[in-house]
Amino acid sequence: MGKNWAIAIGINNYDNLQPLKYAQRDAEVMATWFEEEAKFDQIFLFTENSPPIPANPPIVTQPTNARFRRFLNRQFETPLLNPEDNLWFFFAGHGKRYNDQDYLMFPDSDPTDSTTAISVDYVTQRLRRCGADNVVLLLDACRDEGSRGGLRIGEEEHQGVITFYSCTANQQSFEIDELQHGAFTHMLLEGLRLQGEFSCATVERLDQYLRYNVPKINSSHKKPPQNPYLKAEPPYKMYFILLKQAARLQDVLLLKYQASQVENKGDLPLAKQLWKRVVVAVGYDSEAFEAIERIARREIQPVTNPNSQPDISITQPVTSSRGDTPNSPPSLRGKGVGGLDSFQFDVVTVNQQGKEVNREKREAEYFREEVGNGVSLDMVYIPAGSFMMGTEDAEIERLVKKFNWDGYRTEKPQHQVTVPTFYMGKHPITQAQWKAVAALPKINREFKPEPSHFKGDNRPVELVSWYDAVEFCARLSKHTGKQYRLPSEAEWEYACRAGTTTPFHFGETITSKLANYDATNTFAEEAKGEYRQQTTPVGEFPANAFGLHDMHGNVWEWCLDDWHADYKGAPKDGNPWFNDKNNNLYQKTGNAVLRGGSWNYTPGSCRSALRLYNTRENRSYNVGFRVVVVPA
Repeated sequence: MGKNWAIAIGINNYDNLQPLKYAQRDAEVMATWFEEEAKFDQIFLFTENSPPIPANPPIVTQPTNARFRRFLNRQFETPLLNPEDNLWFFFAGHGKRYNDQDYLMFPDSDPTDSTTAISVDYVTQRLRRCGADNVVLLLDACRDEGSRGGLRIGEEEHQGVITFYSCTANQQSFEIDELQHGAFTHMLLEGLRLQGEFSCATVERLDQYLRYNVPKINSSHKKPPQNPYLKAEPPYKMYFILLKQAARLQDVLLLKYQASQVENKGDLPLAKQLWKRVVVAVGYDSEAFEAIERIARREIQPVTNPNSQPDISITQPVTSSRGDTPNSPPSLRGKGVGGLDSFQFDVVTVNQQGKEVNREKREAEYFREEVGNGVSLDMVYIPAGSFMMGTEDAEIERLVKKFNWDGYRTEKPQHQVTVPTFYMGKHPITQAQWKAVAALPKINREFKPEPSHFKGDNRPVELVSWYDAVEFCARLSKHTGKQYRLPSEAEWEYACRAGTTTPFHFGETITSKLANYDATNTFAEEAKGEYRQQTTPVGEFPANAFGLHDMHGNVWEWCLDDWHADYKGAPKDGNPWFNDKNNNLYQKTGNAVLRGGSWNYTPGSCRSALRLYNTRENRSYNVGFRVVVVPA
């Protein structure tokens, strides 16, 4: 199940442009990789001396403008592939831009006449007729006199297509004599050949590999900067698995998460295709087959009663487009369409240099809790799902060696956890929210209404102990009729990651423009940044994909769990992990878990997986918390 086809074009010699050295070799080596290593089902190679394609009559493959147009029209006039199949298109040669449109130049193309070239848009439209919903373009274009540049490929968006560009629109793309390849193609082949934990099996990881390594190899060969970039339309294609033989468990879980998200939003045809891609990647998968069958039933017999319970799986519940379920908190039932409001926000991704490489609009659902004195608390809907909690052994050892700190070993063994639906505070609890709840009747203990060292109504509360936070939740629960509590450690990490597998939900690193921490220290290859030496108002920095702010930095956040030195024996259902069955939180002793880092900690301490602890009685000006509520 799941076919793979490829087209590879390499052009060295042009009638009206400077010749290139290694474009033909690039295409030939890519074609060999498609056939011998990736085991593709069909490869079409176009070079100056490539053999004809068997047909009646045979198709001449020495590329010209007219010949390649005829090939596209003839080969892809009707669908030949299924939606779960893949079609790859590789081009090495000159490119040019006319009137904000990107064109590929063929040997007979005239750079003064756009009609003699073939637009990238035309290619993508024809390729999409193949029937596969995954079309991947690899464009090593824009070369001139030993460099692939000057005639620039731009940044058009091609819906339904994943496009890897060899350089940005204002750069050249270089050939390297010592490698006898274009720099982009050389690193592309290296990335595609990686196996194990460092494999580039997904669109996202291949993109990250190219963004990091192409500039690096150019620098080592004394070439000017060249920065590849990716256009994935729609953005969820970032998580597509390109190479199932190199895919890791985390890749499959992330694809499952995207499938369940789309299904939750009611886009059943797209959800079905994403679940089918899970099957293509791993073969038999009971969760995927159940989802496909569930969607088939919903398509035949759509749910007409918005309050009825749909036929859903336990681990991936299906909700309406506004997130309503029969288990919504009592105050939400019947509130508007689905009972939840929504908000929009930007999600930012950066590379190892801290440079923004992607920004996309997202939408999340929430309800607003009035806590008193005109103060409210926004609780964001967190969908159920599975994720890999902790860090892989090899990555831990790399961190221990790089930063000389054994604490990273508490993040093992990495294990799969399935987390039910819950709601989490959009921000850490603020001083205004703390003060409002402090005015409510005591449940078990007193706490100060204004404990914080850094004053400000919209700053996170700090100098609060674990017991203080538990009392806050108890008062809020009695006031609202909902069961508020601290998050479990698993809920916290799941919510922080928001579907990502990188060290931070922002990507490979963070910067002081994205979070509040001691940015005079660096994590990857980003420049040093600002150290603010105090907390900042909540919500000043970009949110993660769930719509949660300040998950990295600002203040450490208490979790409900007892501290454990590693994950051996940890729950796999998202529940808090206690050493005993004592349910009286006020009688708990010992250490509790802290997550997220803070304003005065280094970036490595702000990672999604990092764990720390403190005694429950401790109060510190870098420790706060946020709350969760589980549907009744």
